[in-house]
Amino acid sequence: MAYQQKTKETDHSVVEFIENVESPKKREDAYKLVDIFTETTGYDAKMWGPSIIGFGSYHYKYESGHEGDAPLVGFSPRKAKISLYFAPGETKREELLKDFGKHTTGKGCVYINKVADIDMAVLQELIKQSVQFLQATYPNS
Repeated sequence: MAYQQKTKETDHSVVEFIENVESPKKREDAYKLVDIFTETTGYDAKMWGPSIIGFGSYHYKYESGHEGDAPLVGFSPRKAKISLYFAPGETKREELLKDFGKHTTGKGCVYINKVADIDMAVLQELIKQSVQFLQATYPNS
């Protein structure tokens, strides 16, 4: 059975999604992040799956044969924390995160509590590095 990618770009409204975020502070942060990601990438915000706001896209194919599409960068205002999605494998990320502010990291995510905790210039650099890395890694996207 072929693997079905769960997170696909949808036509759902980004604004509608943000308006349904329970916390007023997270809603406000989500709008700030949309502005920063849009301005930094030059791409419009699109919904990916039910809860990820993504910017741009690329097509990946692994040696295993698994392939699919994913946003170049994105975020999700989740209940506990805001998840920021950058390129997995991007080598400059760790260095940049040293000056990022209060955050935790997962495999491909960086988690923040609120936008006020982080350095905006570092966020923009993380976004730029991620986009450049993915466009260089997957040039035919």
